[in-house]
Amino acid sequence: MSAIKGSGSPGAARNVLSNFKYEYFVAGISGGVVSTLMLHPLDLIKIRFAVNDGHTNTAPRYNGLKNALAQIVKTEGLRGLYRGVTPNVLGSGSSWGFYFFFYNTIKTSIQGGNSKKPLGPSMHMFAAADAGVLTLLMTNPIWVVKTRLCLQYADDVNMAESKKYRGMTDALKKIYKTEGIRGLYKGLVPGLFGVSHGAIQFMAYEEMKNKYYNYLNVPIDTKLSTTEYIIFAAMSKLIAAASTYPYQVVRARLQDHHHDYRGTWHCVQCTWRYESWRGFYKGLSANLIRVTPATVITFVVYENMYHYLQSGRAAVEEAIAMPVPAVNKLKE
Repeated sequence: MSAIKGSGSPGAARNVLSNFKYEYFVAGISGGVVSTLMLHPLDLIKIRFAVNDGHTNTAPRYNGLKNALAQIVKTEGLRGLYRGVTPNVLGSGSSWGFYFFFYNTIKTSIQGGNSKKPLGPSMHMFAAADAGVLTLLMTNPIWVVKTRLCLQYADDVNMAESKKYRGMTDALKKIYKTEGIRGLYKGLVPGLFGVSHGAIQFMAYEEMKNKYYNYLNVPIDTKLSTTEYIIFAAMSKLIAAASTYPYQVVRARLQDHHHDYRGTWHCVQCTWRYESWRGFYKGLSANLIRVTPATVITFVVYENMYHYLQSGRAAVEEAIAMPVPAVNKLKE
């Protein structure tokens, strides 16, 4: 309560500003970009599986992951596996950057600036959900473009010119011109439901780390080994993916320009009518093959980059705080 009462004081303002650390943003971007460049082809295949509703003739049919890879290379070449890679890199990089930045800023505010203070599952989910909403509002247009570029097929010869995209900038212009701002925010509603995915993942990740820290009897901001980060990241991702995958199918179908759903509920009804519950899990295997290593790479790069940047910040702050005679002595 005292923190709330004193929120109008200069000291409180400085405390809030101190929670904004560029390390979270840079480390998040690094993790997102590295994992996306390595695993984009699997993301493309996952999207194509997800939007294949079984009664649309414009989309190619694939009989599994291996067959999809072979068909795409045969009909579209190796470049076909990297359709939509530019917005995917920008989207993943900025999304992870903003997400880690917002999440850790909110989390640090709840902790009152004390990074060694543990939070419970509910507070971890609260911070992750808030970070997810803020990130989604900023990056949804990039995801719409990425989805549509991934769904540009070699035999789309009869597609209207307004739906043929030559790249990210061209797609942004055409979507805005033909569909307005609403077109750039298609899939936002299921995306908001998908915030629960990030909330569950971060809650599981943080809780597993905290219990492990308690077991080791060390502070909760202690740097762990790469193997330990891999285990916690993989387990948390599997839990979140299994719990929330259907929203990704609905979101991808709403963003697909080969379909014309009237809204989220109409998409859900059509999917259930034609494909039953299995339709909501199309592409799950390709998704798990992709997202598990992607999350592991992202979190490992993030954690190591963050601790590296944080140690650099600590060294600079220590040098600044050092008495002048001591600094002069070092120069000698």
